[in-house]
Amino acid sequence: MGFFTKPTTGPSGFAAGDLAPLSAERITGYLDAHDMRYGVDDDGDIGGYWDGHLFYFFRLGQNQEYLQIRGRWNRQVAATDLDAMLRHTNAWNADRLWPKLYVRVEDDVLGVYAEHSVDYEHGLTDEQLDLHVASTFSTALAFFEHLDEAYPEQAAAAKAELERD
Repeated sequence: MGFFTKPTTGPSGFAAGDLAPLSAERITGYLDAHDMRYGVDDDGDIGGYWDGHLFYFFRLGQNQEYLQIRGRWNRQVAATDLDAMLRHTNAWNADRLWPKLYVRVEDDVLGVYAEHSVDYEHGLTDEQLDLHVASTFSTALAFFEHLDEAYPEQAAAAKAELERD
């Protein structure tokens, strides 16, 4: 095989044209198969709560070929803590490949997000979808747990709120 010759098979021995396209049905099928609870909003976006944090599955791009999983840390931290939160987030980002983490000021509180995006223009296998979901959840939730340790009062308040619901 030459340096610029494209392989005729992809992951798991699939022929390059045999990869199934990314679709909402594949995402919900994955979630159903793993007994995960989720909902679909009016825009067709799939979302749910995992360990008390809201995650969404977005299909982006001209042909909805990009899968982005975005999670939001479900804690209330004042916008005045922006500098400290940026230090936590940037230190985590400096040592890890994913997920991408960022902080936004949302009115008087901080929104802290984790995202992992992959281009599936040529389709994907079930194993790739599993890896994308599992790695995003595990790494995002690890960061959210790290923040819970840094902000124990906010974590306790959020957990108490969940127990009341």
